[in-house]
Amino acid sequence: MTTGETHTSGEAPRRAAKPAGGTRDAIVDALLRLAARREFADTTISDIAREAGVSLADFRDAFPSKGAVLGAFLRRIDRKVLDDLPTEHDAEPSRERLYHVLARRLEALEPYRDAVASINEWSSKDPLAATALSREVVNSMRFMLEAADIESDGPVGALKLQGLAYAWKRVLEAWREDRTGEHSHALTALDRELDRGEKFIDRAEDFARVTEPFRSLAHRMFDGFRHRSRHGHDRHEHEHERHEHEHDHGRHDEHEHGRGHPHAGA
Repeated sequence: MTTGETHTSGEAPRRAAKPAGGTRDAIVDALLRLAARREFADTTISDIAREAGVSLADFRDAFPSKGAVLGAFLRRIDRKVLDDLPTEHDAEPSRERLYHVLARRLEALEPYRDAVASINEWSSKDPLAATALSREVVNSMRFMLEAADIESDGPVGALKLQGLAYAWKRVLEAWREDRTGEHSHALTALDRELDRGEKFIDRAEDFARVTEPFRSLAHRMFDGFRHRSRHGHDRHEHEHERHEHEHDHGRHDEHEHGRGHPHAGA
């Protein structure tokens, strides 16, 4: 990966030409170049804008934060993985399909190896950054599961997403041990993590099947309670309105009676 040119003291940094994709792509590329060259924690929005050759106003129009630029980068990787997916593994078990999808993701990340390492190092030291990045990774993993034709909805689907995001973190840690252009450590870690995940998901799916009748019963009971509660509330409102109407009618009768007998009362 090109890490940018060095420049002598006093020489203004040369701004990179904007890519064909426009301002957003220019900003994403600038962030990746800077992340590959230095500590990502030390990189500011102004640094990225300057590297991209855009104004802060242009940056603000394109992205609300540095984290949002990272989200755009992950979506770029998602697109590279999802575009023209090969069909040669479609007949294989779901575990094998997911393995090939994630191996393809590693290949898509290869040109940005140094930047990814810097970004992961930054997130490991910043809990807020790690939380924000984790949300983006979970979204990416949703589409990786879809690409492997694996369901990601419902309670078990949520477990799959969280577990896969954690497994992918372990794979990227192993990837750092690989030399440029090689993925042997990462693929070994991927194999291992998918085996672990498969066993866990099998148990989770068994548990979901066993507890489904109880969950359905609980839903029916809750719906019935909610219906009775709403019905009781409506009846209470009706009684209250009837009482108010009778009270107002009584006051009206007393008023009429008082008008007919001027000496009544103290």
